[in-house]
Amino acid sequence: MSASLSRLVRVSAPCLGPGKNRYLHKIRTQVPLSTTRRHCSPPPVKESFLFRLRPCIVSVGYRSVCSVASRTVSSKRYFCVGSSEIERNKMPEAPRPFQRLPRTVKPLHYNLSLVPDFDTFTFKGEESVRIEVNEATDKIVLNAVDLSLVMAQVSGENIAPQNSRNIEMSEADRTATLKFDSPIAKGTHTLDIVFNGQITDEMTGLYRSKYVNEKGQDAYAFVTQFEATDARKCFPCWDEPALKATFDISLVVPKDRVALSNMPIKSEEPKGQLVKYTFETTPIMSTYLVAVVIGEYDYVEDRSSDGVLVRVYTPKGKKEQGLFALEVATKVLPYYKEYFNIAYPLPKIDLIAIADFGAGAMENWGLVTYRETTLLVDPQNTSAASKQNIALVVGHELAHQWFGNLVTMEWWTHLWLNEGYATFVEFLCVNYIFPEYDIWTQFVNDSYIRALELDSLNNSHPIEVPVENPAEIDEIFDEISYNKGASIIRMLHHYIGEEDFRKGMNAYLTKHQYKNTFTEDLWEALGEASKKPVGQVMSTWTQQMGFPQISVSSTPLGEGKGAKLTVAQSKFTADGSLASGDYKWMIPISISTSRNPGKEVVSTVLTERTSEILVPDVKETDWIKVNPGTIGFYRTKYSAEMLMQFVPAITNKTLPPLDRLGLIDDLFAMVKAGHTSTVETLKFLQAFEDETDFNVWLSISNILVRLSQLLGNTPYRNGYEQYTKKLLSKVYARLGWNSRSGETHLDTLLRSLILGRMALLDDDLTIKEARSRVESHVKGDTVLVADLRSACYRTVLRAGGQQEFDTLLKLYRATDLHEEKDRISRSLGSANDVKLLKQVLEFAMSDEVRTQDKVFVIVSASVNCKGRDLAWDFFKDNWPKINKIFKGYLLTRLVKHLTENFTSEERALEVEAFFQEHSAPGTERTVQQAIETIRLNAKWLQRDSAALAAYLT
Repeated sequence: MSASLSRLVRVSAPCLGPGKNRYLHKIRTQVPLSTTRRHCSPPPVKESFLFRLRPCIVSVGYRSVCSVASRTVSSKRYFCVGSSEIERNKMPEAPRPFQRLPRTVKPLHYNLSLVPDFDTFTFKGEESVRIEVNEATDKIVLNAVDLSLVMAQVSGENIAPQNSRNIEMSEADRTATLKFDSPIAKGTHTLDIVFNGQITDEMTGLYRSKYVNEKGQDAYAFVTQFEATDARKCFPCWDEPALKATFDISLVVPKDRVALSNMPIKSEEPKGQLVKYTFETTPIMSTYLVAVVIGEYDYVEDRSSDGVLVRVYTPKGKKEQGLFALEVATKVLPYYKEYFNIAYPLPKIDLIAIADFGAGAMENWGLVTYRETTLLVDPQNTSAASKQNIALVVGHELAHQWFGNLVTMEWWTHLWLNEGYATFVEFLCVNYIFPEYDIWTQFVNDSYIRALELDSLNNSHPIEVPVENPAEIDEIFDEISYNKGASIIRMLHHYIGEEDFRKGMNAYLTKHQYKNTFTEDLWEALGEASKKPVGQVMSTWTQQMGFPQISVSSTPLGEGKGAKLTVAQSKFTADGSLASGDYKWMIPISISTSRNPGKEVVSTVLTERTSEILVPDVKETDWIKVNPGTIGFYRTKYSAEMLMQFVPAITNKTLPPLDRLGLIDDLFAMVKAGHTSTVETLKFLQAFEDETDFNVWLSISNILVRLSQLLGNTPYRNGYEQYTKKLLSKVYARLGWNSRSGETHLDTLLRSLILGRMALLDDDLTIKEARSRVESHVKGDTVLVADLRSACYRTVLRAGGQQEFDTLLKLYRATDLHEEKDRISRSLGSANDVKLLKQVLEFAMSDEVRTQDKVFVIVSASVNCKGRDLAWDFFKDNWPKINKIFKGYLLTRLVKHLTENFTSEERALEVEAFFQEHSAPGTERTVQQAIETIRLNAKWLQRDSAALAAYLT
């Protein structure tokens, strides 16, 4: 799925505050505490009971966390964190363990026919599956859920046809068991099934997506979303990634609808007011990649230079909005063909915009589905940031056509192979197509830093998470699988070099095409190509949680002999504590100096906990930079003397942008961990007042937002806002409001960023200018530039009241561009009036906001200091409805952003108690991460509060 998952949730956060304690009293009696042991030998067994617990995930309400492995001793499960072990007592019994499908029968080919009904939102289905029976059996177990199986029959050349005498549906296991009177002999046979199902609006399986057609009428498209395990909602199947098969698909649909699937249409057969479309046979593929779309669409088309037919499908009357994505796709396909040295294996690829879509996009082979906001570009109303994001998402999903579709992970434990690699490659291809984006520098803010932040928590998880039950999968579609995965691949790419990387990728894809793989298969191919110990190095990054901190000090050697660096590795922890586990990494280390900032003077692999490195040809006054380019996935902690040597190079910008960015982000991480003070960092940031680079400012902005959340309800909040205004004053004055001739793409992004920060600082000049521009836009006199709209909307609403709120709602209702609706609805939470914030929350849950967007409207209110408690109370008061509406990714995002910015132990206990009482399957890890973050915030504020008060007042 799309790497844009995390991008969808970005909301600038002005501040936050503590709240009431409705659930505090429950935590003391209802939340059992864990006991920690220092060794991994099992503690004595006190009582015997069985329970299932998600590997490496601790049940909500338990304070410790498992990071690496779990194992069962006697009848208990123990969880190891490095060398410490946690005993879970007093857990309720749970259902029997999940089991993958039996391998006695496997599918070879599906002949699938679907007949959907647009009036009743139901469908009829028939399938004829060629199966291979590996050993005689009188039952067939396959996946099916929310389906009614009318008939099942087995037939073959050497066996008489026999109907299943009994069909047992298991909702818990999401399976159907077909039982027969006599055993089915070993060999190849045919399984015929007739079934019926519902077309819901839940955005999984075969679902309906509502839109307004050209006549202004409500209409529906039928769409599939099968990843991870929802193909079984559409047709009975062996719904596991390793059980690949080929597919012949036919659809019987109204003749005025477009019908699409993975392959081109082979034949059309009129049936009165209906048409039966039969599609060509697919390659062998996993069920989660099967796709069907039926609806009213326009399209634009072109052929790539290597002959692939590319179409971008859009809502009726909007086909020009597909031209940018078409341009990107037709360039990406030949780029990947050359990069992998393997041609795209299908004759066509369709990209289609879906009105209701839970994720950002989905890489179905030959038919890629997208949210409208991640595919459509309106030249007058799409911002530069949105356009760039669309290029990345298109690049991501098309990378999956090779890495994920052609070669597929064996099981969901290896999900990161799909997502981490596609996230890395999307930046490769966008850098090739749009070099002016400086996209690799943006990668550091967009992916690398986000992964570091999450992975520093005790409640993180390794890249390779042992997934047993597919119900666990939603929680690993996160920054670790996507962004840490991409970051360590980027580090590996740098370590072995571009040529060997490409050679290894070609060998991997060629050897395993149309098959399934494990992580070790990738390491083997890259190791053979580079002649480097790739598997040995990379296993230290994928199989253990977290990442290292490199502590560096320098000793001058004198007489032109350079300097001796003493470097020590340890696990970086968000709370600054010493990690209890036996953590050690093999770390690719590079070093540059002020003598030649763009050149690596040292490149080595750190294998020991402490080492000495000679840096030649440096004077005592020269700066020495570890991790130039911010490529290695670790934090660097410099001695005070080394850190201060960077200040002149920051001011005169001789330190490259990526190094300026990495330096300040590492320093801020040390602040949050308690290794240095917040005040010292605020002083250090003043060296960046004359900064001109967008990416450096984006990193600074993220720091300012984080501090705004922390200090939002403190007495010195106003002092902090004055500090922020002063820090931004020079870049604000330099950029102004209007673009100038010769400005770059990054200048446009920087102006949007700075004005977005100023929008939340109650600056009189900003308010005056924003009001003027919005008024002119509303009157129709001058169209407000898309790149400035979000900042202007937030500014006028924050400074205004009901009238401004109503004006924005009118704009929302008047537009049919999803991007503009998103922009407006996510600005509503900037209101200063609590009454308006209540209206925002009510609006979010109304029918005017699509289910996929409701979360982000609620979040927009929650990141406002005046809306933090309000949104949390709203969430609790409406929990039954919220729990019913939001599933998977959407629910975890909502839980995360509503809770993680509180700043008191009281709130941590309350959040813990609420989720102990209210079950939210699939959010367990997210809740634990949020609780940990709240406690980190509380300690941080307590630790630095006095010094901040003195500095800011």
